[in-house]
Amino acid sequence: MIDLPVEEPAAQAPKRRNKSGGSLGKYLLIRFLLIFPTILILVTMVFFLMRITGDPITAALGGRLPPEQLAQRIHEAGYDRPVMVQYFEYLGQLLTGNFGRTISDNLLVTDMLATYGAATLELAVNSLIVALAVGIPLGMLAGYKRDKWQDAVLRVSAILFYATPVFFAGLLLKLVFAVWLGWLPVAGRSGTSTEIAMTQLASPTGIYWLDALRSGNMAAYWDVVQHSVLPAVALGLLTAGIFLRLVRTNVIGTLGKDYVEAGRSRGVSEFRLVTKHAYKPALIPIITVMGLQIALLLGGAVLTETTFEWKGLGFQLASYLTARDFVAVQGIVVLLAVIVAISNFIVDVIAALIDPRVRY
Repeated sequence: MIDLPVEEPAAQAPKRRNKSGGSLGKYLLIRFLLIFPTILILVTMVFFLMRITGDPITAALGGRLPPEQLAQRIHEAGYDRPVMVQYFEYLGQLLTGNFGRTISDNLLVTDMLATYGAATLELAVNSLIVALAVGIPLGMLAGYKRDKWQDAVLRVSAILFYATPVFFAGLLLKLVFAVWLGWLPVAGRSGTSTEIAMTQLASPTGIYWLDALRSGNMAAYWDVVQHSVLPAVALGLLTAGIFLRLVRTNVIGTLGKDYVEAGRSRGVSEFRLVTKHAYKPALIPIITVMGLQIALLLGGAVLTETTFEWKGLGFQLASYLTARDFVAVQGIVVLLAVIVAISNFIVDVIAALIDPRVRY
């Protein structure tokens, strides 16, 4: 007697597919929904940390105003109310895009963020380009020359890139390429003439090289590029060291796979195996960790912008911390937290599209 195979109920089929990897839609939905509690936790931490020293008015203006005027300012701003009342009111204001006003210069925080945020974005993008341009090719070379002198030199270089403080690397670059050789400007985002030209544009984006290209001002574009080289290299090398080591490790791992061994047995050169077969798999971890590196770049931007007088959010954050303007500090930190959370989501989406193993 022949036993016929029992047909599996249709309801069990999706369950088995989820067990083997889950769906892309479910993964992306969960990652998207996680953005909101992440931002809420960061906003809450920043708010209460800023309140540890007392109300922002007293922190910024205490000792500089008569007690009567100080008390009046505190009452007008609502900082004499219970902290939890202030917290929920602050959350409501954030939902409407109201970050308040800075205490030291009485600017709308949203206007300040829009003005200086473009400069930080420009620096972060330039630094990421440097990190990818340096880290990926050198990582492939280190994997290709495994255990040879080139590999040893590149591994030591990766450690130096990551371990060297950004401000120290910036000072060395300024000393060598700006002071000794005179090839590049010492500091600033651009020269005076370019700065004036950028402010006179009808609808500037705030990203100088993009505005210069849009206006067709190639002299201004070249000036912006020259000013951006040293800050981008100083900050980009920090992340390049991480990319170099990741690519090297994954290239070595991929070169040991069966399909690579099969190609090697057919006489395919090692260089072709690295550039054709080991290249794409080595990029997957780069995409995965890129979200974390964006946070590293934004954190390093504070020191980089201060070192090179690059007037972005990092430069302003240092100034507002000195002035104890915690309303401005709070706005900058919240914006950076939102950028990091959204960037991580975008990176997760890209990683899920490239690597089908990334699922819940």
